[in-house]
Amino acid sequence: MTSDRPLRILHAVRAPVGGIIRHILDLANGQIERGHHVGIIADSLTGGERAAAALAAIEPRLKLGVRRLAIRREPGLADILVWANLVRLIRQLKPDVLHGHGAKAGVYLRLRSRSKRSIRVYTPHGGSLHYPLDTMKGNFYSRLERALMNNTDLFLFESAFARDTYQRTIGTPSGLVRCVFNGVAAEEFDPVVRADDATDIVYVGEFRHIKGADLLVDAVARLRADGRPVTLTLAGDGEELDTIKAQIRRFALGDAVRLIGHVKARHGFSKGRLLVVPSRGDSMPYVVIEAAAAGIPMVAANVGGIPEICGPHTDALFAPHNVDAMAAAIKTALDDPAGAAARAKSLRERIAAHFSQQAMVEGVLAGYRDAFANR
Repeated sequence: MTSDRPLRILHAVRAPVGGIIRHILDLANGQIERGHHVGIIADSLTGGERAAAALAAIEPRLKLGVRRLAIRREPGLADILVWANLVRLIRQLKPDVLHGHGAKAGVYLRLRSRSKRSIRVYTPHGGSLHYPLDTMKGNFYSRLERALMNNTDLFLFESAFARDTYQRTIGTPSGLVRCVFNGVAAEEFDPVVRADDATDIVYVGEFRHIKGADLLVDAVARLRADGRPVTLTLAGDGEELDTIKAQIRRFALGDAVRLIGHVKARHGFSKGRLLVVPSRGDSMPYVVIEAAAAGIPMVAANVGGIPEICGPHTDALFAPHNVDAMAAAIKTALDDPAGAAARAKSLRERIAAHFSQQAMVEGVLAGYRDAFANR
């Protein structure tokens, strides 16, 4: 690598949804603004119209283009063809940086043998680290991660939690290890005006088991059974949508819980007095950073990288997987809106100091530079 020419950077991801695609798009835009040539490879089977629209919006800026391949979630024989197509694209595009996001893309890019002209970079985004080691999948993924660990020039973890989990469960890599927080743009610090039809609580995110929306519905049912008639807005969609709907019917919560589908995060924030983040597991969730930047009163599970976001402001975190603890945290916050607002103000100041998009982009590029120097 020479410092007088732009880098050719290729980002790869399986599912272009949620926080992972937001991270890639923010990173790509920041790298483009700094003069680098960027491309994105993503799965063509997931993400639907939203992913297609997001990738179409950035494509004119991408000198290496957007490529969609049919990348299935579970390992299978189809992966051989995908990997062969990926190798062909890499030969064609000649990237300096191969940056894999998530477990599947991380495997594809690190299966290539070492090259004199390019570096292999891996950001797990939780991925395979969320699977318990005593399960068949967890055991398989951990062995695969271990086999590829030293085929990696640079690990870029978005939280100390993800870094420490990797090193505890997989091992200590021989390549460089850096921790670079996710970041938000300056306009995301603008206040959000609460909607006239705001409910007591709001959830913003995907309906996946790890995100815990079902636990929040349980907590609402618990609070209402205890005589606290709270209301909830669920803003999102995902693979567990039908399960969530069935759960609402089972608890007879049709008048208390509304589903508004996928919306932009800030619009979702406006639909409740209190944001609840009920995750069973998370590395560095954007929704927490976005809400904190906007000064949204919030309670969240004490899991993954969420305590790193909150820093000293951890009194609004509750024990994960614990519906009673979640219900108690919600009740406390709703009963003391002034205290919740004061916490939100302090947390907003912390986000401004430590979680900027500019710092994220510069941190990633510094990691690339160090990896090249280390070669």
